Amino acid sequence: MNQNLSLYRIFYATALAGNISKAADELFISQPAISQSIKKLEQSLDTALFVRNSRGVQLTEEGELFFAHVKSAFQTLEAGEHQLRLRRELGVGHLRIGVSSTLCKYVLLPYLTDFVKLHPHVQVTIACQSTNHTLQMLEREDLDLGLTGRPDHLHGMEFCPVRRIQDVFVASREYLEHMLFFLGQNAKERLPDLSASDSALLLKSGILMLLDKENLTRQYLDQYFKERQLFPENILEATSMDLLIDFAKIGLGIACVIREFVETDLKEEALLELPAPFPIASREIGFVFSSKQGNLELIEELMNQKRE
Repeated sequence: MNQNLSLYRIFYATALAGNISKAADELFISQPAISQSIKKLEQSLDTALFVRNSRGVQLTEEGELFFAHVKSAFQTLEAGEHQLRLRRELGVGHLRIGVSSTLCKYVLLPYLTDFVKLHPHVQVTIACQSTNHTLQMLEREDLDLGLTGRPDHLHGMEFCPVRRIQDVFVASREYLEHMLFFLGQNAKERLPDLSASDSALLLKSGILMLLDKENLTRQYLDQYFKERQLFPENILEATSMDLLIDFAKIGLGIACVIREFVETDLKEEALLELPAPFPIASREIGFVFSSKQGNLELIEELMNQKRE
């Protein structure tokens, strides 16, 4: 096949031109060289590719079939050359990012807003998924960048911290009043100054709403409950933190969410924060990437955008 590549190029040009003379002019070689190359290719394939007519040459039925594949191959090569040229001249590239839907909305979006304005020709692909899935894809080099909590093991990758986050328990006033009444407590006396022991009782007796077990946040909280010997009896799982926040607002239960993402709701008292039965350590989130992969310059550009 390697020996035939130049022959394929001559065949392709001749088929497009429909004339040996025109093909010779385009390729800057002689007409006899064109004819000889086509004859050699036909011999190697044991197939007639062209027939002569009054205007020049015309593809045979077998030639049409072969041309479709050769055309596809050369168009792919031309597209590759075009992308390389754009990347060199305009800074065009492709950045693949993995992030949870919550971090995408509350953290990544400000970075992307400025990055896209500065690099309108860069193709950006966002995979909204669990942190575990993002880390697996980064290891397989199926992603260029991830925005996650700090992993326990980086496996040779880099971690660039962005901010610290705090997990908290929140619920609507109506839900807490209902639960306190159910537990024989006076809501007016208890709210809004619940104690840690009140929270422990509410978490055990009420509906606790958490992310699913594929999520790193859920795994972190499961470890917290295990270490503190807290065993919630009724758990409702959701795939995104936005759902947990919405469920808490309409009074479905107590949600464990990130305080920084519900500050407005807490300020407006659409949600009330319960004191943690035991302190929950804050966590760090940031960008995860390999310093050895080819899009490092684009990654650094994105990470250096202004933060909100």
